[in-house]
Amino acid sequence: MIARISRPHWVASTAGALVLFAAVILTVSAHAATKIERIVSPGGIEAWLVREPSLPLVAIDFSFTGGSSQAPAAKAGLASMVADLLDEGAGDLDSRAFHEKIENYAISLGFSATRDNVTGSLRTLAEHQDIAFDLLKLSLTSPRFDNDDVTRIRNQKMAGLRRAAMSPNELANRRWWETAFPGHPYAAPVTGTLGTLPAITTDDMRDYVKRIFARDNLKIGIVGNVDAAQAGKIVDRIFGSLPAKASLVAVPDARPQLANGRINIEIDVPQSVVMVGGEGIARKDPDFIPAYVLNHILGGGSFSSRLYREVREVRGLAYSVYSTLLPLDRTALFVAGTATRSDRADQSLDVIMQEIKRMAAEGPTAAELADAKSYLKGSFALRFDTSSKIASQLVQMQVDDLGIDYIDKRNGLIEAVTMADVQRAAKRLLEGNMLVAVAGRSQGAAAGGGSGGSAQPAAAPTKRDGG
Repeated sequence: MIARISRPHWVASTAGALVLFAAVILTVSAHAATKIERIVSPGGIEAWLVREPSLPLVAIDFSFTGGSSQAPAAKAGLASMVADLLDEGAGDLDSRAFHEKIENYAISLGFSATRDNVTGSLRTLAEHQDIAFDLLKLSLTSPRFDNDDVTRIRNQKMAGLRRAAMSPNELANRRWWETAFPGHPYAAPVTGTLGTLPAITTDDMRDYVKRIFARDNLKIGIVGNVDAAQAGKIVDRIFGSLPAKASLVAVPDARPQLANGRINIEIDVPQSVVMVGGEGIARKDPDFIPAYVLNHILGGGSFSSRLYREVREVRGLAYSVYSTLLPLDRTALFVAGTATRSDRADQSLDVIMQEIKRMAAEGPTAAELADAKSYLKGSFALRFDTSSKIASQLVQMQVDDLGIDYIDKRNGLIEAVTMADVQRAAKRLLEGNMLVAVAGRSQGAAAGGGSGGSAQPAAAPTKRDGG
């Protein structure tokens, strides 16, 4: 999620903005972070609240179920277009007037779309909260979608897609999803394509807002110096006039199609991207937490992971390498990858697959398991050390239906993971087929033509790991 306080076409710098960002990064005590209250507004809208009297800031995150999967294939990118235009003018305020208010009152407001959700965030100093709440309400209930703004945002997005056509990371990612989910909404890129973006009309965007932005598919997290009664009034003020029920298109469950084995994408760049993906484990599955611990050991643990050690430290093949779990609404995935010199892509892939197979067959060592559990328990508090992080976590826990007490139970779930648990999860997660996408020069063309030194970092498809 990107919270924007300014745009390239506006030049503004305010002391209030600096105060706001200072407030955003202030550390919130762990004790306060654990006190989550479930509130129901007078209008019947549920939200989760963390009171933090020490901050002169109100942070609100929210999520609507829907995302890019609610757009037809011919209109791929619709949710992303909507998200990018929600703060480009609303109600009686055109884009310039809207952004002048954001700048003048040091308000941070942003929206984004994923395959399953449209999300938003608001950060405001308490002294300016009334203005901020009204701007957010207008964005959700009365977006303007003026022609000039639509054209500008569309052109910006299409320029980005043209640049992405020469990005091995983007090409590998897009082709992997297209191949893994043929005919399913997940096959379409969230940001759309050069063919679909021009087909999206203002009427399409207005219809999307009307169908998706509703009270029954809304999750809200609030952090700030507000009590339950005040939070209820805030919720109704911002979201109370939304339709009661969303009109969602049914999206079927899907399993990734992995039989194709390997996709080769030829692109004349010195660095290739390797993406490996297979079936994952659903977030509500009892084996998810063992799989989460296992993935940390394999490739999620950055400098401590097996993939990092074998790909970077032992062989010097890449700057970074990762693996992650992607629990989505209609599928669950395991994804791994790296970026490396094109003449080393096959070797890097071989090492990744060897480590996946070894972990599936043997599982981790006792020392690896103990270290992973210790790290994952100790680092959990870092997800709650700022108001912005807390608001985000409040929403994600609701989206994943983990329960309001998950923050108290989570480390106990990690500690309870046994060697038998991770070995079972390893076989479920890693023994099946994997679909590979490699974007870059072919091995013959790359020989002798790769750049010296380390490749640039590989970009994971999403930062979400579900743990």
